[in-house]
Amino acid sequence: MSTFTLSHPLAKVVMLVLTFIPVAKQIGAQSVNGASEIGAAIPKAYITRYTTQPPNIDGIIDDTCWQKAVWSDKFVDIEGEKKPKPSFDTRMKMMWNDTCLYIAATLSDPHVWATLTRHDAVVFHDNDFEVFIDPENGTHGYFEVEINAFNTIFDLFLNKPYRNGGKALHSFTVTGLQSAVHINGTLNNAADLDSGWSVEMAIPFRALTTGKIKKQPGEGSTWRINFSRVQWNTNIAAGRYIKSVGDNGKPISENNWVWSPQGVINMHWPERWGYLLFTKKDHSVLSEFEPTIKIYQEQYLWLLYHKQQAYFKKYHHYATTLKNLGYKNEFFKIKEELNQVSLKSDGSFFTISILGKTDTSSINNNGLIN
Repeated sequence: MSTFTLSHPLAKVVMLVLTFIPVAKQIGAQSVNGASEIGAAIPKAYITRYTTQPPNIDGIIDDTCWQKAVWSDKFVDIEGEKKPKPSFDTRMKMMWNDTCLYIAATLSDPHVWATLTRHDAVVFHDNDFEVFIDPENGTHGYFEVEINAFNTIFDLFLNKPYRNGGKALHSFTVTGLQSAVHINGTLNNAADLDSGWSVEMAIPFRALTTGKIKKQPGEGSTWRINFSRVQWNTNIAAGRYIKSVGDNGKPISENNWVWSPQGVINMHWPERWGYLLFTKKDHSVLSEFEPTIKIYQEQYLWLLYHKQQAYFKKYHHYATTLKNLGYKNEFFKIKEELNQVSLKSDGSFFTISILGKTDTSSINNNGLIN
């Protein structure tokens, strides 16, 4: 298998904290129970295999090379298990070579429709399939590609999440992107029933940049990635698909179905995205995703980041000591390795660092991971 549910690093680290630092129960107890305090979803992981033969990008996922890539789990509601299962199935799979990341997806749907045909139209106003990629795993500087059943592309770059004052660069283009859609039925025909639609993409690594540094993965590289499907509720009137409206006369909110649940109705929390591991190794050699100490550190930093944001919301300034956040001891273990947490804050900004024997990670009040 190449797709796995990653045992939640946040929960594992918190359990370690509970084991080695009993005084941290204020943080740990809330996090072990599904990380309910911050609505944390369980990050998933996908091991993408190297292919020497690229697929033909025609929307039909029948190339021999695709047979070596494993389908993901079926998508779930963006908020996770507390919401009903999606009405229609969605799955994806990935491969890579030295030039591109290849993505395939199937979206079951009895009524396939689309309206937007202009590049960079706001594609999620139609039913769509979306890809979010953060090559640096720092939440600052990530890419988004959306596609509808017309194969209309909306691609953009965000310097940082909207919550941190980020702005979307709509003029950004994934240069060299290849994409195709295949309709298993008929598009925009309300008189019949369809099976759904499928998507293929080839995203050039050289295009995932806004400067001179190319985002080129190698053996063992780990990126953050997630996928979303926007699905609107519709009615059929006069042979046409019409979005369902509520009592206020406005369209009912769309459904958001994702690969790795976000825990909140917001795709722009990159720390909740899944992990993408690049490898050229054979299935028999590498069949599971093993979180590194750095991944554990980063997940723990995100717990502290969100606690700081909650603290700021309540007191109008950030905590200046770990004790303010419920800690009396800054030491804990990850995989039997001693780590030390430190907090620097003047109330208006903060930097939290975790120092281990082999890895060091930090996060600031803008949510930037270093």
